[in-house]
Amino acid sequence: MILNLYEAKEFLRIEEDFIDDDSLIISLITAAEKYVCNATGKTFDENNELAKLCIKMLVSHWFCNREVVGKADKLAYSLNSILFQLQYCGGDIP
Repeated sequence: MILNLYEAKEFLRIEEDFIDDDSLIISLITAAEKYVCNATGKTFDENNELAKLCIKMLVSHWFCNREVVGKADKLAYSLNSILFQLQYCGGDIP
């Protein structure tokens, strides 16, 4: 797992001891990690901060916008830019 539950809850600004949404957040993390791997054709580990940021952004967007028709346009530019970097550069900082 690239992103753990604690890191996701911290990014979402959810108290660590509030556990009502934990299963949903874990599911979103899993889906976001799969999304990033499918979009880039690569796998990443927990040391890749750019991949971690991309997953945090997806989890946050999906958690806060649960309706079928959301506000994806606000996420699209940043997400596409990060995915491009991950796909062609691996997200590694020299």
